[in-house]
Amino acid sequence: MKKTVALLFSLCAALVCAAQEDGVRDRGGWWNGNASYIVPIPEVSVTGRRPMKDIGVQKTELDSVVLRENVALSMADILTFNSSIFVKQYGRATLSTVAFRGTSASHTQVTWNGMKINSPMLGMTDFSMIPSYFIDDAALLHGTSSVNETGGGLGGAVKLSTRPADADGFGLQFVQGAGSFMTFDEFLRLTYGDSHWQVSARAVYSNSRNDFRYTNYNKKENVYDDEHNIIATYYPVERNKNGAFRDLHILPEVYYNTGRGDRFGLQAWYLDSKRGLPMLSVDHREESDYRNEQRERTFRGILSWKRIRGDYKLGVSGGYVHTAQAYDFERSLGNGNMATMIASRSKVNTVYGRADAEYVVRDKWLFTADLSAHQHFVESADRNVLDLNSQSLAQGNGKRVVVGYMKARIELSAGVSAKWMPTERLGFSAVIREEMYGDKFSPVIPAFFADYKLSKRGNVMLKASVSRNYRFPSLNDLYFLPGGNPDLKPEHGFTYDAGISFATGREGLFALSGGATWFDSYIDDWIVWLPTAKGFWTPKNIKSVHAYGVELKLNTDIRLARDWQLGGDAAFSWTPSINNGDPADWADRAIGKQLVYVPLYSASATGRLTFRSWRLIYKWCWYSERFTTSDNNMKSRITRVLPYFMNDVSLEKAFSFSWSDLSIKAAVKNLLNEEYESVLSRPMPRMNFEIFLEIKPKFKQRKTDR
Repeated sequence: MKKTVALLFSLCAALVCAAQEDGVRDRGGWWNGNASYIVPIPEVSVTGRRPMKDIGVQKTELDSVVLRENVALSMADILTFNSSIFVKQYGRATLSTVAFRGTSASHTQVTWNGMKINSPMLGMTDFSMIPSYFIDDAALLHGTSSVNETGGGLGGAVKLSTRPADADGFGLQFVQGAGSFMTFDEFLRLTYGDSHWQVSARAVYSNSRNDFRYTNYNKKENVYDDEHNIIATYYPVERNKNGAFRDLHILPEVYYNTGRGDRFGLQAWYLDSKRGLPMLSVDHREESDYRNEQRERTFRGILSWKRIRGDYKLGVSGGYVHTAQAYDFERSLGNGNMATMIASRSKVNTVYGRADAEYVVRDKWLFTADLSAHQHFVESADRNVLDLNSQSLAQGNGKRVVVGYMKARIELSAGVSAKWMPTERLGFSAVIREEMYGDKFSPVIPAFFADYKLSKRGNVMLKASVSRNYRFPSLNDLYFLPGGNPDLKPEHGFTYDAGISFATGREGLFALSGGATWFDSYIDDWIVWLPTAKGFWTPKNIKSVHAYGVELKLNTDIRLARDWQLGGDAAFSWTPSINNGDPADWADRAIGKQLVYVPLYSASATGRLTFRSWRLIYKWCWYSERFTTSDNNMKSRITRVLPYFMNDVSLEKAFSFSWSDLSIKAAVKNLLNEEYESVLSRPMPRMNFEIFLEIKPKFKQRKTDR
């Protein structure tokens, strides 16, 4: 750690010296035309009409500045520090899921360029597998608002998308990162563009030993004297075992604009990942005693066409997804050989299609329609070899036995909406959606929205919405062996939203916006996996959950002086999520208690201070305690995960030369060196750092008629 701190201070000293030199050069006008982090503060319009598509919608948008603040972050990290939703993480390069408003990860729908990327087997999305470097636009649709995009989002939806690079001629960007625990990150983007074509290819390669040190409070070592009497005890310092990972992402994109309102697009995302599953802090085995590894290869491809005219839009897209996952667990027999305990293999092939349309009538009505289809083909099996000698298991005949399932399921979603703005201040919206999973149709999913501009001064807006929603069980819920329950019913419920938002400012001086939202959700037939007397777990519809609370957010940008700018974002949520279901038995103490791993409070904040081509960013987040048992027992340290604060800071300096733009960044994570866990018995790294060097060569620009 001393070497780390010394290196960090050396880098900062070098940057300070560079700043002093820049200050001298600036007086001679050297900074004219140089790269700068100063972002123009736009004027907040009080007369323009708001988009009719957003009538009554509760949405959090993450712009490119937020997504690019640290290219080494996954979308899980971005959402942790820039929203109030709960991100459940097991550490870097391990499972990270997102849950809105006291719901579970499977109640969050995720789309990429319009295509759902939730696993049809698990129903959730691993956000640690989504590098922020690959995302150009991200939006969170809270609660009812998700019905505008798709069904099944009982908590909400996350929309992720890419867009053309807006390049003029050739472009290149390369970023090299190196940090603690032998972590290396490489980022490359090649672009080419003209008046019709936009071509881009992005690549990310990350690898790390991920062997950070931590104090293991789940173990206690004794200190003995010469007579073997215990004279003291202590908690040992250990290394994170089996946490090494390697991730490769490649994303080529091609866009063609005819110039007459027709646009074509192609995106192809390839992922190759190999990750160790870190040992729990309660595990006393050595790393060499077992092998616990997960591998994944995924391809996602989308081809799209859009036609844009003055009063209507049409769009058609089609895609294909292939995912192959492998999970192996082996343990040592003590004689140099390993015994295979689990050899899980799964393959998912999905064919996707979507069509949508928009039509505007006299700037007062907007009609939309969409139809999407996802045809899944799933194979899931544990290919472990079992030696079946028992007469009761004679059906195996001592041969390889595959335990799993092979299923195909089509998922259809169709929606229509009508949005009406009778006056500039007032807007109404109605959405009707219908979904089919396999051969089962959901009842009609309706949603209603309204908003009213209370005051033009400050753009004070009142919003309200209500919806009914359904989520069908995942394929694992229905067919996993052993334990799947084909008799499960869809989860369903009602959600109510009401909120107020504002936006004010003065062009070039400051911008201030924010909002507060109250929500209330009732979800019935909540699916929970429970243990059985036969030794395995099975899902059941047992819970009735009441989730309610408040969400707050605030955004600001202030120009302090000619070359100084201060910006910040903050979010807070209070989310009671209470189990109101029927008691499983007379001793059931879970009724009326907070759901497992749902924090009652969460908050995040980001501050940005910019001076010319310098940028200082501070990030903070906080989660309150989370219970690990449904009865919220507080008598043991293993029944809850303690609350924690997280602090990250980064300092970046940009340089501009005639041949290239350069930047150097130093990022420190867990600045206060806090010891914490996000999930029980999963220690997280203490203070660590990473340094980035970015280079963007300047190529001769094409002469165009733009």
